[in-house]
Amino acid sequence: MSQAPSPAPDASASTTTAVVRPRIGSYRRHLLVCTGPRCAPEGEAQTLFDSLGDKLKAAGLHEGDLRVKRSRVGCFAACKGGPVVCVQPDGTWYYNVTPGHMDRIVTEHLVGGRVVQELVFHQGPSGAAP
Repeated sequence: MSQAPSPAPDASASTTTAVVRPRIGSYRRHLLVCTGPRCAPEGEAQTLFDSLGDKLKAAGLHEGDLRVKRSRVGCFAACKGGPVVCVQPDGTWYYNVTPGHMDRIVTEHLVGGRVVQELVFHQGPSGAAP
């Protein structure tokens, strides 16, 4: 009885590098800003996002238990009335977010815990509109 030849070693196994697990510091809320070109064609959403670091720091929301993480997204598929901003895990979706509106969202919602109702176009996850 002859033995079947052993399979050749998998060349890709020896060249594969281990994937490093990412780490994200703890945060209370996650602020998502749509910077897609259909949401804000003049680039105002990117400008708004770029201003958030200073706004969050000034409000004391850049570190500690109240830390707010911020991220850009390419498209929410809600392309009317941009810039659009979503606060998670609250499920609060804001539209027409100008720099002044963002100041109110930071002060009233993120610091004070009160949603700025007149700027909300969707409240989830229940899907109820304001």
